[in-house]
Amino acid sequence: MTANSPLIIALDTADCDSAVALARQLSPELCRLKVGKQLFTAAGPQCVSRLMALGYDVFLDLKFHDIPTTVELACRAAADLGVWMLNVHALGGAAMLEAARVGAGYRGDRPILLAVTLLTSMGEADMQMIGLSGTPAEAVLRLARLAHACGLDGVVCSAHEAALLREDIGTGFSLVTPGIRPASAASDDQQRVMTPAAAQSAGADYLVVGRPVTHAPDPLQAVLEIRNQLIS
Repeated sequence: MTANSPLIIALDTADCDSAVALARQLSPELCRLKVGKQLFTAAGPQCVSRLMALGYDVFLDLKFHDIPTTVELACRAAADLGVWMLNVHALGGAAMLEAARVGAGYRGDRPILLAVTLLTSMGEADMQMIGLSGTPAEAVLRLARLAHACGLDGVVCSAHEAALLREDIGTGFSLVTPGIRPASAASDDQQRVMTPAAAQSAGADYLVVGRPVTHAPDPLQAVLEIRNQLIS
């Protein structure tokens, strides 16, 4: 496995020292790292910089969702930070997605910009409660088509929708799939989960893994075991 590993480990820790300690147990040659809302709120951009200083590519998973100008400026700040990947929420609409693309790319060498489609914790009943029609797969397809039309690089989606999106949109559009669980792991609060090899077979480019690694007695060994399950 090289630095181009499809594995992204979600560092959902409460403080930066814990995140850095966990990162030191892993290897930037085996995985990238994801910094989400909890860690970023607790520790801020400085923590992202500390993780990048260890040699890691960092996916800034803050799911920006606001008026277009605010999202554009937030994406500019993320680009200045030097993150490898960031995301916004596709439900923000076309004007917001286009503003995000402008903000992320103002320096010329922009990070990978994704749109979140539907959270993997949501099922059809949850969609109905907030007024989204159709099935999860239908909603994800609509939002992915919108992101593609607005010039984004890909989407965050459940691995269960990856094959549908790959067939509909084609190659060259990154699919990042959370809810990845080795066969022996619990699904926790994710509803639409899949094993690493199955997600790759469905067309996923990057696999986000959290608790099966971060809560493992030996996180590096857990990463190596997932690596052994991947399609070479």
